Amino acid sequence: MSATDPTSDAIETLRPANTVTVLTGAGMSAESGVPTFRNVQTGLWAKYDPMTLATPEAWEDDPALVWAWYQRRRAMLTAVEPNAGHQALATWAQFADVRLVTQNVDDLHERAGSSDVIHVHGSLFACRCDTCGREHDAEVSDPEGDRLPPPQCECGGHVRPGVVWFGEMLPQNAFTEATARAEACDVFILVGTSGVVYPAAGLPHIARGAGATIIEINPDETDLSDACDITIRSTAAVALPGLVDVLASDG
Repeated sequence: MSATDPTSDAIETLRPANTVTVLTGAGMSAESGVPTFRNVQTGLWAKYDPMTLATPEAWEDDPALVWAWYQRRRAMLTAVEPNAGHQALATWAQFADVRLVTQNVDDLHERAGSSDVIHVHGSLFACRCDTCGREHDAEVSDPEGDRLPPPQCECGGHVRPGVVWFGEMLPQNAFTEATARAEACDVFILVGTSGVVYPAAGLPHIARGAGATIIEINPDETDLSDACDITIRSTAAVALPGLVDVLASDG
């Protein structure tokens, strides 16, 4: 591969590819203005460590506190929009076999038009009962205080956020499908992920083991950069529309 023009190298690699799998991370959503995990610590939330709120133990001890904090996050997400990178991936999937896996718990891929998105860390908008597991559509609200009782399920349990908390296993079906998508692709693209959170960070290694070419799109060097065949030092909102426009023009 040429060291001078990684974008051209990426295009030449993607042109003959039958299947492309894309793994997106926090950097993908950051360009939409999505606050990072710790950036939710504003106002009355400044006194709380989010690391202590995102655990099963915190939920068991004080579900009203945890529910209010996640409602705050959900409300903040509804105020932002998908960026050009999200939209480019949705457009790309309309004319190519592009399979999407995300570590993000937001719904920006879906709002941009992508379907069949695998959320390996769960979703803020896929709430479920903490007792029977039944799925619930919970209304989004921005609480005025630091406690808000969670809705109750018909079984008597409480409705909890559908995210993976520290100490919890990944959704088995989701990670099984993510692994299958890594194994099946000709090209695996990492977008805006730091490569430090496992087991999701192991997906590009699975893809490489199956013979895929690995492309990284990230303005910063990551723990996975050395494992990539092509690295584009740019952001998702800049790099992805350019790639997709060229591939779309190929007809």
